[in-house]
Amino acid sequence: MLFSSVTFLFYFLPIFFAFYYLTPWKNLVLLTASLLFYAWGEPVYVLLLVTSIGLNFGCGLLIDQEQRAGRSGRLSLTLGVIVNLLTLAYFKYFNFLVASLVSLTGSLGVTAPSVGSVALPLGISFFTFHALSYLIDVYRGHTSVERNLLALGTYITMFPQLVAGPIIRFKTVSKELHQRRLAPARVRLGIEIFVVGLAQKVLLANTVALPADQLFSLQSSELTFATAWLAAVCYTMQIYFDFAGYSNMAIGLGLMIGFAFPQNFRYPYISQSMTEFWRRWHISLSSWLRDYLYIPLGGNRGTPWSSYRNLLIVFVLCGLWHGASWTFVAWGVYHGFFLILERLGLLELLARLPGPLRHGYLLLTVIFGWVLFRCDTFGHALDVLTAMIGHGSGDALIHPLAEYLSSSVLTALIVGSIAATPAGRRVGIEIGRIARSGSTHGHLVRVAHAFFAASLLSLSVASLAGGTYNPFIYFRF
Repeated sequence: MLFSSVTFLFYFLPIFFAFYYLTPWKNLVLLTASLLFYAWGEPVYVLLLVTSIGLNFGCGLLIDQEQRAGRSGRLSLTLGVIVNLLTLAYFKYFNFLVASLVSLTGSLGVTAPSVGSVALPLGISFFTFHALSYLIDVYRGHTSVERNLLALGTYITMFPQLVAGPIIRFKTVSKELHQRRLAPARVRLGIEIFVVGLAQKVLLANTVALPADQLFSLQSSELTFATAWLAAVCYTMQIYFDFAGYSNMAIGLGLMIGFAFPQNFRYPYISQSMTEFWRRWHISLSSWLRDYLYIPLGGNRGTPWSSYRNLLIVFVLCGLWHGASWTFVAWGVYHGFFLILERLGLLELLARLPGPLRHGYLLLTVIFGWVLFRCDTFGHALDVLTAMIGHGSGDALIHPLAEYLSSSVLTALIVGSIAATPAGRRVGIEIGRIARSGSTHGHLVRVAHAFFAASLLSLSVASLAGGTYNPFIYFRF
């Protein structure tokens, strides 16, 4: 079930809110709704989700028990981490490993036996990372063990961030799991953030997704310089507003039910280096990888070369986290390579350049990387990249740019370019300041603000009702 669907907006949410606000059993209602939400798309794997809850609840108690007995708790932690990672590896990477082995043996002239494929459970990377961070934080003493199975189950399965993030640390929401405040002001803010996220997904991401998918499906002989660049730019917009939109909807839903989820995107496309980009893009993932992988590997504590090695390992795994394919691994290596280059001195060189040139470097680097991320094979990525540097063999008369660059797509690209910067937020802050002033002018601003939010919601719903193109790109995650 998608957040950006009529079923979710007009059936699931109203029924959920009715039970959630009118009954005292908040966690029970939230857990039940989360399991139903997951079962809507993945009924077979609800048992996997329930098993994950039980496993990690038990391992958390064992870690605490060991530590109370004067032991480190490492044995129970290791058990929990191994089982979680093996589960993730089986469901997410089994097909990838089999395909890689078949390809390798085929190149050696050996025919491998056929093996059945494994279906990928939605959101398995997210709820596995939630579970791992809980166990590691209990072991480190960063959070108390959870002795209430219902509370831990609610944390792992919470539907607002179950299939698309952000990745939430248990210690961030542990207090709210037992006692949370449903203040009207927070609920109102949550509604506003949710509506903005819905508009980002439906009005911006979905609009540019259609030409992106059409253009990336063209044969290499049909690609031109212009169509290749339009494909890359549309996908650059799509993945940002799709992911940021879902994160904002999750954050808004969290506020509506009494949780404060962390910000997941902070205008990454205004960055002026790859280092800055990763401080702004998918913040919950980059901080998770830093705290639970990069620092335990040694971080910056050793020689510069050991820190470069650690960084490369992290980004290889970051690529694999996004999808089970060698192109995702290459995308991770690509980003890790530029981060290492910046540490080796590129950052100092960039600092001497004017801001627009630094920004241009970042955008070009990221856009070329997104091509690799979007394409299923290296050959496909090479075809698109080759066309982008002016060596496309397509005929512009057969596939003219106007065929894909409609008025709605052009509008989405222009609006998206503005919305990807802090300009809109600054206007919103100023509007909020005026609205809180209590003056007559402030009252008019509040009315206008409410009208704007209602308009965004209406346009989004009308677009969904009209059968707009509404892809779900998180199935790989």
